[in-house]
Amino acid sequence: MAESLKILSIASEMVPFIKTGGLADVAGVLPLEFQRQGHMVICILPKYADLNLSRHTVEEVFQSLSVWMGDREERCSVFKVVEKGLAVYLIEYHGFFSRAGLYHDPSFNDYQDNPARFGFFTRAALELAKRLGFKPDIVHCHDWQTALAPAYLKTWHKDDPLLGGAASVLTIHNATYQGVYPRSWYGYLGLPQEAFNPDAFECFGGINFLKGGIAYADAVNTVSPNYAREIATPNSPSGLAPYVSNKGQAFRGILNGVDYTIWNPEQDKKIAATYSATDMGGKALCKAALQKRCLLREDPATILLGVVGRFSEQKGYALLAACIERALASMALQFVILGSGDPGLENFFRDLPARYPGRVGSWIGYDDGLSHGIEAGADLFLMPSLFEPCGLNQLYSLRYGTLPLVRATGGLEDTVEQYDEGSGKGTGFKFTDPTPDALYYTIGWAVSTWYDRPQHWKAMVEAAMSRRFSWENSLSHYLDLFEVAKNKKN
Repeated sequence: MAESLKILSIASEMVPFIKTGGLADVAGVLPLEFQRQGHMVICILPKYADLNLSRHTVEEVFQSLSVWMGDREERCSVFKVVEKGLAVYLIEYHGFFSRAGLYHDPSFNDYQDNPARFGFFTRAALELAKRLGFKPDIVHCHDWQTALAPAYLKTWHKDDPLLGGAASVLTIHNATYQGVYPRSWYGYLGLPQEAFNPDAFECFGGINFLKGGIAYADAVNTVSPNYAREIATPNSPSGLAPYVSNKGQAFRGILNGVDYTIWNPEQDKKIAATYSATDMGGKALCKAALQKRCLLREDPATILLGVVGRFSEQKGYALLAACIERALASMALQFVILGSGDPGLENFFRDLPARYPGRVGSWIGYDDGLSHGIEAGADLFLMPSLFEPCGLNQLYSLRYGTLPLVRATGGLEDTVEQYDEGSGKGTGFKFTDPTPDALYYTIGWAVSTWYDRPQHWKAMVEAAMSRRFSWENSLSHYLDLFEVAKNKKN
């Protein structure tokens, strides 16, 4: 698509301002990539209390923006920051966003007014575009939090001179979270009654934001081809198969990319030493530094397993908790984990170093420098996810020559090539069954490869480091999908 586009990106989180998951990475990087290719992009984000604005100049744009929700007029303020030349507008509404966290309170309980919060934010974002005089070709929304945008465009704004011609694209980052709420919120959202039907927003008597967004969007994608296939499979756990299948060629899987200006062992300032596929000396220094920091025995010959992640059911760390001590008892390995989330898993992994001194390191919480250190210093990176729409850490691991061990699901299946013990080819290790045994035996397979087939390990590291999952490739697929959305809109 040669012509320049005007793109309105609406998201509930965005790097470098605030992040809970991969949605923020995509919402932060993709607009910058579009802009670099000559497209005009503006981004809109809630002005949360926890927003990181420390290195940005914040400009108030509108002191009062009127937003109609159902039969009620709400008013909000609008601020603007600039990130690498990209205009990012912040919707300030103290009643909804001046509280801790994004979607839930500090005890991880969802805010009960989330449907009002994000319904309002989405309506406000569209009203802001009108107030700015911005006439988008594409309105790009993300996950359930902004999935009402396609419906608002085709109802409230269908005849609007600025928004009436905009095509909508909905990106699903995680189909598990669909925004299902009681019908009592429907009036406030201001959606037409005819949209409350089983093919759109109605879901067992309640509202399903994501399902309705899929129905109204001109095009829909998710963040890897295999995850798209999984969602579209009959009897998929998400329950969305018939709705995405109805989109035909307007539903696709587009693999996320990696920002290699940040994740690159040849120039990463957060690791102990830089290195490349042709000069791996720095990786040995990174391993020694990681062992020292995590109070492990400094031994280059012992395989070091690393984990960085959120302790949630999706990520499969309960499988790891059920088999890691068995692996420590039967294999010569070291283990480092960085993460937080489920309190039971936090307590389990927090206690491991005391039981296995010099062999296990555990950091409960998050530390960006340590996450880079684990990617660079570990030999094997574990991602035993029960499901994984795309996954980013396995992509980082490949670039850092840290072979990923993953469950063959979603984007993990797309991006990691299974080790072939006969030829020595591959870029990692995969298992299928979501069981502790399957994970344990795959760890054993990787550990035996490290010790018994070092020539295979070296060849896989070289192959892994040669792989590239750039945003440039993903961008062309998004632009193709935008063209599909525009044609469907017309």
